[in-house]
Amino acid sequence: MTNHLANALGLGDPARGGRTFASLPDGRVYTYADVEAVSGRFAAALVGLGVAPGDRVAVQVEKSIEALMLYLGCVRAGAVFLPLNTAYTASEVGYFLGDAAPALVVVDPSKAEALTPQAKEAGARLETMGVWAADGGDYGSLFAHVPEAAAFEDVARGPDDLAAILYTSGTTGRSKGAMLSHENLGSNATTLVETWRFTGDDVLIHALPIYHTHGLFVASNVTLVSGAALIWMEKFDLDAVVAALPEATAMMGVPTFYTRLLGDDRLNRELCRSMRLFVAGSAPLLAETHRQFEARTGHAILERYGMTEASMITSNPYDGARRAGTVGHPLPGVSLKVTDPETGAELAEGAIGMIRVKGPNVFQGYWRMPEKTAEELSADGWFITGDLGMIDDQGYVVIVGRGKDLIISGGFNVYPKEVEGEIDRLPGVIESAVIGVPHPDFGEGVVAVVVPEAGDARDPKAVIGALAERVAKFKQPKRVIFVDALPRNAMGKVQKKNLREIHKDLFTG
Repeated sequence: MTNHLANALGLGDPARGGRTFASLPDGRVYTYADVEAVSGRFAAALVGLGVAPGDRVAVQVEKSIEALMLYLGCVRAGAVFLPLNTAYTASEVGYFLGDAAPALVVVDPSKAEALTPQAKEAGARLETMGVWAADGGDYGSLFAHVPEAAAFEDVARGPDDLAAILYTSGTTGRSKGAMLSHENLGSNATTLVETWRFTGDDVLIHALPIYHTHGLFVASNVTLVSGAALIWMEKFDLDAVVAALPEATAMMGVPTFYTRLLGDDRLNRELCRSMRLFVAGSAPLLAETHRQFEARTGHAILERYGMTEASMITSNPYDGARRAGTVGHPLPGVSLKVTDPETGAELAEGAIGMIRVKGPNVFQGYWRMPEKTAEELSADGWFITGDLGMIDDQGYVVIVGRGKDLIISGGFNVYPKEVEGEIDRLPGVIESAVIGVPHPDFGEGVVAVVVPEAGDARDPKAVIGALAERVAKFKQPKRVIFVDALPRNAMGKVQKKNLREIHKDLFTG
């Protein structure tokens, strides 16, 4: 038995050896031979540290090509990769470690002191890994275990074995670990290569983070499967992206990337003359952004729909109309239906209901949460996404809302109940409601509507400041609004829909 995902990604293909895989900001060029060698060295290091097949490896490090090689090393060693957002606080990371029980935790050197107690409590070994720099620096302790050379033989893994766990959440309870198999990831990447026409001649601008689905499992895996090349960026930098566009053929980004490009006078048809594809996802793309971008560049952004539990689900067509405000059609091999939220019965065309999906991309369930898995993943493989939507008369899927009040801001998931819990603990706060409203840059902006105690000083900066050490920056409200009472229905439930309607123009009006 081969290593299923490594094989799907084309690792070990000698025909690719001398081809460029990535051009790096520091001038280095990574070939596919380098990918094979360095990922093999990381795999050997993991095995040497006692990581066994099926063990979790939790990673919270800054974006670097070495961090991507560590992911591939985990795949090749048969481990389960667990990437963590670099913005997570030590307290948040502590929860993930306690839940996932990893054998190894790899963190940025600057976070080692803060995370050592959490790793120890979880019974995990902690190693550090910095960003490689030609002028020296703290590369971290993990590199001491990486052999200079290693002819690593990939650990055998089958299609149903786990390759990764990515944490997500609902609006109640703590985060849930979505278990993704080798087949989940491999099949989705292969389908996207075919759907989006990627070949070995493509050059993709990679400015996304690599701790969630979009940057790791879409951009990186698609490049590997197709044998394409990357222009690697540690983060989105407007000048760097503008400089790269004439050398690239494709870019994947969140809506923020496109609104920032539109704000630059250099964006025009000539700049994008070599480009064939712009993909947007991870947050809703405003229809106006879509129209403005096409007018300026001649390119219609291809918007798609995905989520942690199922990777990519739908896509606007490569050939054919890319319709603003829609997320296109289900990908080949993926089934999608709109259902009655209560009964699960399939609804007629044009009716709004709960979106359910099924296919080889759909996850294996939630880590150590069999009851939650049973609630959201049926025995016959249909996953209840929690998103409300409809299918129009041309078969395009339209997402109209989220039944669980999930907020997606700048491509990151924000779960209101978590933020509300922190706000409600603050002195002088009676209660709060956290909502997402349209934001031209982030897709949705986080807004906290707060009911203070009578006579308490109403200071928005104090609320935001108090959250700085409690939740990651992307979860912090961009605006705090004080009210005397929250709107409720007859049963006493807070009417967030009303709040979203009242404040829908807060950032766009």
